[in-house]
Parts: sequence; C-alpha cells; structure tokens
Amino acid sequence: MPKSERIPAPFPWASEYRAHVHSLDYLWSSAITRIRGEVICKRCDGSQMVDLDVRDAFMQVNNYFISYRDSMHDRAPKCWTSPRLLDCSLCRQCDCVKPVIDAKKRNINWLFLLLTQTLGLCTLDQLKYFCKHTRRHRTGAKDRVLYLTYVGLLKQLNPNGPYD
Repeated sequence: MPKSERIPAPFPWASEYRAHVHSLDYLWSSAITRIRGEVICKRCDGSQMVDLDVRDAFMQVNNYFISYRDSMHDRAPKCWTSPRLLDCSLCRQCDCVKPVIDAKKRNINWLFLLLTQTLGLCTLDQLKYFCKHTRRHRTGAKDRVLYLTYVGLLKQLNPNGPYD
C-alpha cells in the first residue's frame, strides 16, 4: 500500500504534504517570521536550538541563487555541496556545528536546512526523497539533485520567483 502524501506537519512552517514548506506569504500572514532548528557541535557534542529570521536568511539564499544561477549549469556550487558549518557558541570553535537531520525523512526540517544553506549535508537518498515528493527529476549526481532541492524549496517559498 503506498504511503499517504499527507502527514501531520512536523513544523509550523511545513505543510501537511511530505517535503513541502509554506510560502513566504503564508508564513508572514501567520506571523511566522522566525524558525528554529536543532544543531549539534562536532567538537563538544553540545546540542542547542538556533533561531533564524526567515526574511533575512531567505534573502541571502535567494540573492546568491539569482546572482550565480547562470554559472551553476543546473549543478549545486561548492559552497552548497560542502557547506561551511556554523560556529559553536558553547565551546567557541569555528565551523563545527551542523544541523540535526532527522532519520525519518518526513520529519526533516527542510526550511532550516535551506536557510542555513546546509542542504548539502543531506544524503543523496534524503535529497531524492525531497525530489520524489515534489515531483522533480531525481536521478543524477548529488550536485544536480542538490541543486534541484534548492530550486524546489525556493520555489515553494516564493512561487512567482525566477527559479526556472
């Protein structure tokens, strides 16, 4: 029996459909201006929650994509395939804090990974899951599937954006 496309939304910013997030218009009309994600330090094993401003983080990813999309050739750039990690506020080490990616793919915090530009930490299988449930082509090298995941999430957030 096939799995249902509808699931209980794992986050207030996620829709009830697998691998879907709400649009920016929906988020703002629902007074969701900040999101949270769990992170863990690879050095001190400290776990904490990180808050992000949706508008600021979206503009950063969106502007990067628009500036470089012509040179990407449908492949994720190095900064997305090997993302710089966050700095640890607990042990004060740099480039060592990574998002916690839920083992159950339906519970992945896709918006947090997009806004921190750490989708490249997902496995190819997790990225294919996203593409499958958003009806995107999901074969090919990881950098291509990662690119499609970024484009898919940007398009979900801003359906009228220049992402084709």
